[in-house]
Amino acid sequence: MERKDSSSDEEDDRENLIEQNDRKLPNSRSAFHIGNGGDDDDIDGRNHVFHSRIRHRLSSLGLPNKKFMVAIFLPLVIVVLYLSTDVRGLFSAANLSDVRFDSFSDRLRESELRALYLLRRQQLGLFALWNQTFHDSLPISSNSTNNSSSSSSNSSASNSEQNLFIDDLKSAVLRQISLNKEIQQVLLSPHRGNPSSISDSDDPNLGGFDFRTCRKVDQKFSERRTIEWKPNSNKFLFVICLSGQMSNHLICLEKHMFFAALLNRVLVIPSSKLDYQYNRVLDIDHVNKCLGRKVVVSFEEFAEMKKNHIHINRFLCYFSDPQPCYVDDEHIKKLKGLGITLGKVESVWTEDVKQPSKRTAQDVQSKFSTNDDVIAIGDVFFSDVEKEWVMQPGGPLAHNCQALIEPSRFILLTAQRFVQTFLGKDFVALHFRRHGFLKFCNVKQPSCFFPIPQAADCITRMVERANTPVIYLSTDAAESETGLLQSLILLNGKPVPLVKRPARNLAEKWDALLYRHGLEGDSQRWSCGTSDGDNGEFMPTAEEEGGIGLIGIDGITACSSSACSVVKGDVGWGRVEAMLDKTICAMSSVFIGAPGSTFTEDILRLRKDWGSASSCDEYLCQGEEPNFVADNE
Repeated sequence: MERKDSSSDEEDDRENLIEQNDRKLPNSRSAFHIGNGGDDDDIDGRNHVFHSRIRHRLSSLGLPNKKFMVAIFLPLVIVVLYLSTDVRGLFSAANLSDVRFDSFSDRLRESELRALYLLRRQQLGLFALWNQTFHDSLPISSNSTNNSSSSSSNSSASNSEQNLFIDDLKSAVLRQISLNKEIQQVLLSPHRGNPSSISDSDDPNLGGFDFRTCRKVDQKFSERRTIEWKPNSNKFLFVICLSGQMSNHLICLEKHMFFAALLNRVLVIPSSKLDYQYNRVLDIDHVNKCLGRKVVVSFEEFAEMKKNHIHINRFLCYFSDPQPCYVDDEHIKKLKGLGITLGKVESVWTEDVKQPSKRTAQDVQSKFSTNDDVIAIGDVFFSDVEKEWVMQPGGPLAHNCQALIEPSRFILLTAQRFVQTFLGKDFVALHFRRHGFLKFCNVKQPSCFFPIPQAADCITRMVERANTPVIYLSTDAAESETGLLQSLILLNGKPVPLVKRPARNLAEKWDALLYRHGLEGDSQRWSCGTSDGDNGEFMPTAEEEGGIGLIGIDGITACSSSACSVVKGDVGWGRVEAMLDKTICAMSSVFIGAPGSTFTEDILRLRKDWGSASSCDEYLCQGEEPNFVADNE
């Protein structure tokens, strides 16, 4: 009873409290109050009563006040928002979107600028291609018209020129296609992660053409014109090679082989006391193995066969001017000093070394054929006999090897080890001849001596075209020149390394074979001509007061007024190292040579014979002239 009474008292107090609170707001208005009609007081009263009842009922239910409501519902709202929103993505996107956008924007801008530069280059290339096509089309058309009434030989020459032009045109078009592909790749580089980006499979079909601009040249060995070398075992041809240095002598030796095949004679390699020690750089027996018979013998073998009674029955001269056989009294004395007796030196025709005439195989056979057992033919380095036949890949002789005259096995293996150590499969080789080349080139029209900045620009274009990461440098240039050259050869803002053969280092094993077999260096033979490159090669020069001039690396003239004498001396660069340099260059992906250098020509011969020649092989700055040429003395 007491509890019930107390309960009714609390309810009375609460009602009184509500009534008191209601009385405190006699003038309050409804939130939807509009007008000021006469029944306003009535409506307000009813509203207060309604609100009072609502509050009374809520209070009677025991529901909490506003603060408790906020405390309950706020966590629920947070939980709902967390579950319905990717908070991690929200924060990361909000904070890093600007950074990502900036990075992508920079890459895109850089790619677009690079693409614009490449497009400009492509435009210039296409213009040049158009001009060349228009310029070259006229003489081809004219030739085809004239050839309709000319001989078959002229027609064949015209067809050859047209085929050469078509090949050049195809190569130029492919270069532009390659450049266009590079532009596409640059533009697509920011979108590499996009699966919808263009792939290489979308490229058009080129009809079987090799897309690479620097592809290997098909030498068509099966179409070679060859002659069988089947000598009579008791007939010999004694080699005489005097002009220039090793490269000149190798070319002379190759021509003597052709002469021996035409005359059916065994070739006798000269003594090292008279000429080079060929067995240090060449495998003489390799020639015999390639032909499957004995066609070449060393001087020592020949002397043993003749029981040291060597007699040259006839000494025949290919050149009569400026002096028969290109030899002097000093050289004749050296021959006799080897125990060789010889007949009179005689010229078979009138031939000037400075203006050699074109000769045929039949001319050689008619003038040099004889029944004598042993004959000698003077230096034939400058001879012009069946030039296209002799210079074809693989040479004019039928054989089972890639090349008859090639480096010895030790040199070849050492070159391979150097390439594996320093260069890798893809590299450009550069024969950068400088020493003594300035004067030699400036007497020619046009000059072949290029300023280093111009040379660097030509080399950079070739490296970009060949897409190779490194350059092998074979040179005699001073450090001041090679240093400047290195600083100027840049591709996409990065330097392209110039690699030279380092000095002997016991920690390096790539050249161990040479040192193990005593081939690390040899004496340098000086002869007639001007120095040709870092390897001491020489180019024949014009006569000076009836003689042939020579200025060696040491600046000392080694020739008399009548002719040159043989001078030997240790100059640091041996024949073995020179042949090693040639071998490395011949193994390159692309070769850039020095125009007018027999060292370069011998490398090009090896590349053709080995099948490593590239469509991009060329002379330095081929087709250009030096942008500055000094006056002659």
